[in-house]
Amino acid sequence: MAGGGEKTPANSAQPRKARSPHGSVYGRSSECQKQGACTPSPSFSSKDSRQQLVTPVHPLKSVDSRSSPCSAGSVGSDSGAAPFDICMNCNKGPIIRLNPSLLEINRDKRQNRQLCKDAAPLQYLRPGMVLLKKFIKPNDQVRLCLHLFFFQSQINHVKIVKVCQQLGVGSGGFYRPGYRNGAQLRLWMMCLGKNWDPDSCSYGDKRPFDGAQPPTIPEEFRKYVQDAIQASHELLKQHVGAANAVEELPLMSPDICLLNFYNSSGRLGLHQDKDESRSSLDKGLPVVSFTLGDTTEFLYGDVCDEDKVSKVDLESGDVLIFGGKSRLIFHGVSNMKPKTAPKWLMDETNLRPGRLNLTFRQY
Repeated sequence: MAGGGEKTPANSAQPRKARSPHGSVYGRSSECQKQGACTPSPSFSSKDSRQQLVTPVHPLKSVDSRSSPCSAGSVGSDSGAAPFDICMNCNKGPIIRLNPSLLEINRDKRQNRQLCKDAAPLQYLRPGMVLLKKFIKPNDQVRLCLHLFFFQSQINHVKIVKVCQQLGVGSGGFYRPGYRNGAQLRLWMMCLGKNWDPDSCSYGDKRPFDGAQPPTIPEEFRKYVQDAIQASHELLKQHVGAANAVEELPLMSPDICLLNFYNSSGRLGLHQDKDESRSSLDKGLPVVSFTLGDTTEFLYGDVCDEDKVSKVDLESGDVLIFGGKSRLIFHGVSNMKPKTAPKWLMDETNLRPGRLNLTFRQY
């Protein structure tokens, strides 16, 4: 998932060869298995080990987010750029956007609630890995993106987006990693609790390129994680008959959260999240991942080969949890599905097109 661990190389900007129906966007699986090198961030990788990651000084051109190795160079951001805002400011520019009526917003939310009822509450993907469909409620999705003091007890799309937006434009907020050759990646990253350094694939108290301390994890976010784990335990008992749900998905108290914002071209090569402490990994303490915005195709399996893994769609409001026997699975994102985010979420938050992903773990 986003951040940490070994990651498989991805295709660079070279012409692609014919590929299987699954699609091969990460390069040859044999290379993945042999190299086992980590990539510089939770959302990009590359076969070109010569390409170095740095802190760009001037505005740079874009490059596909599938290119670059963690072992190369140091990582930074556009040092002269303004803080990245995951939400669009509709007051700028000549385009006037008409706000949706309250009737339209409420109608969209009713439709979303009905979809939540129709969706299976739990998808048991494999031992130690579950997917809670539409677990994050509409209002929470918005507020998670905007402002801290708007929190309520339930998990809410709107709240998550608003909180992430406020944190992301402050010190230690979202930054865009770049290359020594002058290209930038199509993703923005922010860490809470501890900083994950894509260069060393390790955690620290400050970002190396600017010395910024990562913001703390909001207490409400921690509660959301606990609620999701508890819900997964209840559903495991009811739907799978798990004799010991806690053994299958251990309890954990998150002290790290990695946030990635992907545009429509974002990709994530197959990798393992294994940069946490040995104690955390040995106990199988789970990774808890929230998806907000556009739907993404998620890959997972026991081998670092995109042709031999399973896949599942992660939609806005879904919570994916993997721990226990599945803690060190290979996983990644094969593609984004543009314009699939709920309309009401985009209207209420002005979230940019793409996917906001929060992954929680205990160091």
